[in-house]
Amino acid sequence: MNHTNDTNDTIVQASGCVLWRRSPVDGELEICLVHRPKYDDWSHPKGKLKRGEDHLTGALREVAEESGYTADPGAELSTLRYFANGRPKQVRYWAAEAVSGTFTPTTEVDRILWLSPAAARSRLTQYRDRTLVDELLTTLRHA
Repeated sequence: MNHTNDTNDTIVQASGCVLWRRSPVDGELEICLVHRPKYDDWSHPKGKLKRGEDHLTGALREVAEESGYTADPGAELSTLRYFANGRPKQVRYWAAEAVSGTFTPTTEVDRILWLSPAAARSRLTQYRDRTLVDELLTTLRHA
């Protein structure tokens, strides 16, 4: 048996986006959050990578699957590291502008919300996800 100490094999690799758009009503910035009934939580669209998939491709695929929107990726944001189901997980995030699409509820994601940055920050279930909202605002301010 080959026992290696390479922990990369055991870290769950995932990617996601802080999905944003300009409100069709007033042009203000809105951030998309997805609701997962399995966990009853609100989060940024994200998910595990498929075998051989690069992080940005995975992030955009997850956005499309969970929100129904195609997205134009921007700056890379922070990578969040935490434990999920007893295993270390690493999620790389990008800022991404929603280009087009329509949300259709699925068993994985039953609702999405487009919220102001302040409302999105307070609605996010995981505190660690809130810093990504602030990073997005900083990124867009300097774009």
